[in-house]
Amino acid sequence: MDILATQQFLAAATPTSVGWIAYIIIGGIAGWLAGKVVKGEGGGIIFDVVIGVVGGFIGGFVLARGLGTNVAAGGWWFTLFTAFLGAVILLFIVRLVRKAVSK
Repeated sequence: MDILATQQFLAAATPTSVGWIAYIIIGGIAGWLAGKVVKGEGGGIIFDVVIGVVGGFIGGFVLARGLGTNVAAGGWWFTLFTAFLGAVILLFIVRLVRKAVSK
């Protein structure tokens, strides 16, 4: 019975059901790309990876909740786009806050 339940779970898994390592890599790429798009002082590679991973959650929330998009069915490229979108939003907010604090 457990084998059947496992097979059903794996069959119902979404196409982007990857491990945390893959999400960190995708988030790192998205954070690096977002760092290139949003101009300003750089935060370093660790900062870009963190921004990319957190941005992936933000992008997923915006697309899933705000626009009703099925993010999980989009595949690898849509996952990268979602993380990139969220990272750009997050970097824009972070840089606005840094600019306001430094004045």
